[in-house]
Amino acid sequence: MMTKQSKQEALIQAFKSLLKEERFGSQSDIVDALKAEGFDNISQSKVSRMLSKYGAVRTRNAKQEMVYCLPPELGVPTTKSPLRQLVLDIEHNDVMIIIRTSPGAAQLIARLLDSVGKAEGVLGTIAGDDTIFIAPTSVKNINFTLNKVTELFEKV
Repeated sequence: MMTKQSKQEALIQAFKSLLKEERFGSQSDIVDALKAEGFDNISQSKVSRMLSKYGAVRTRNAKQEMVYCLPPELGVPTTKSPLRQLVLDIEHNDVMIIIRTSPGAAQLIARLLDSVGKAEGVLGTIAGDDTIFIAPTSVKNINFTLNKVTELFEKV
């Protein structure tokens, strides 16, 4: 008999495994898939909380379908990283830095920027669907922050 903790761990593993497939466009699709794997007590609200907890975002898969997926391990994007392809434009207005991304990618990119943090001049971010506002740690040093952010996403 499985303990409550081992059931929870199995649910988390199944959830993450399903999202890696990048084929679920709605929370109800995820609920149905988890129920098919034997998790009978799963609800849409539980899936919603799990999506939020693990930082899942809706983005386009290889077939250009909007699906839920988990962010890759956070770290600095490499030259081959798909994250670089998601950033379309970076600019500032002397107060904040604005990044425009592919549709659905802003939250993923903002999460990466939040992990970079104050050392690179990022006080915090606000992300919509395809736009990120970055509050620099110092407006006086906005060019430093802009340069650090631009370095992360430069297309080499």
